[in-house]
Amino acid sequence: MNIQTGKGTIPLSTLIAIWSISLVVNLPGLAVSPILGDLDEIFPHTSELEIQLLTVLPNLLIIPFVLLSGKLSLSKNKVMIVVVALLVYSISGILYFFAKSMMALILISCLLGMGCGLLIPLAAGLLADTFVGKYRMQQLGIKSGISNVSLVLATFVVGWLGGGNWHLPFLVYLLPLVPLALSPFLKSLDKEVIHPGAVKTPAPAVNTHPAFPQTGKEKIKDGFLLKRLYGIMGLYFFVCFATVIISYYLPFLVQRYHIDNSWLGTVTAIFFLAVFLPGFFLPVIIKTFKQSTSYVAFLSIGAGLLYMGLTRNPWGMCIAAFLMGFGYGIFQPVIYDKATETVVSEKKATQALSFVLAVNYLAITVTPFRSLFHTKSNQFPFLANCVLTVIVGIIALYYHRSFTFRMNEEYYK
Repeated sequence: MNIQTGKGTIPLSTLIAIWSISLVVNLPGLAVSPILGDLDEIFPHTSELEIQLLTVLPNLLIIPFVLLSGKLSLSKNKVMIVVVALLVYSISGILYFFAKSMMALILISCLLGMGCGLLIPLAAGLLADTFVGKYRMQQLGIKSGISNVSLVLATFVVGWLGGGNWHLPFLVYLLPLVPLALSPFLKSLDKEVIHPGAVKTPAPAVNTHPAFPQTGKEKIKDGFLLKRLYGIMGLYFFVCFATVIISYYLPFLVQRYHIDNSWLGTVTAIFFLAVFLPGFFLPVIIKTFKQSTSYVAFLSIGAGLLYMGLTRNPWGMCIAAFLMGFGYGIFQPVIYDKATETVVSEKKATQALSFVLAVNYLAITVTPFRSLFHTKSNQFPFLANCVLTVIVGIIALYYHRSFTFRMNEEYYK
């Protein structure tokens, strides 16, 4: 069975191999979460600094390796980078079972961050290379759905395994063995898609997308349309910053309102479930709301943040988490697709994606530090981000014709 790409077809086996990469890109840090509260018992002499390094350092390392992956994608074999990244990822997963000290956990987690950082841009980059137009948007939506549903399922598995030996949750880091086993099916991409050589319909040297034409006023540097790139990087940073607080501040709300801790995992899982759903139905969502799609996403995020800050009911928290996740889930694949339209040469699409993806991890890294700037109120982060979402939504209305907030009409015609 062959799959239509918008510029030809590829075998279904190749597409499944590309999809499988998305299974593992959201997993770093997941297996560590269940044991954070028990580290002082597992490793009696663990310091607070070591715990902070274990949670922050891997995410910090992902950022430079995401950018390195984007740079390597310009001149190296992309499929080979994928294979190397999966090998590093898998080796890290195996090494966790031999860890006997806190320092060993930190070093292995850093190695995991390096491998994942190399892999993250290529999970979307291979799709951007292979598909065009509405086919690319559809596939990027599916990619977002796969990565987020994988995270939801892995969260439940890790929680279940966490009740036994503390090494068991690290089994999730052996999941890269699946895309590694499927990687031979990617070989055809290197010759037919990534480096097509003499093809029937060569890709244009300059980005001429009919929905987002270049105006002549746009500043170009090193092959990037800077205004476009900065715009979507800023949007993605804000969307991540606005919604990721659920992971950091929801536990405090649950604790303050004396809600059973079992609700914490349920509310978090509902958030990631809501992130994954739009990915599979994105074409329908865009056809329904058309140019209002961005505003619907902002409204969903803002309403979720407001409700999360006001409700004391666990079911209300579930609804709020769903609204936050749904808005984020709409933005994510749209922003990935727009990243491919910030370059004047298709070969730089993966590098553009690496810049955009790096700000996601930057938002995750800086979010915990916002506690330095607000009161001890546990509702404040949600209510403050609701206000910020309203402000950014108003800015989006004012600049509704800009590349950052406008929907590609090709997706709903």
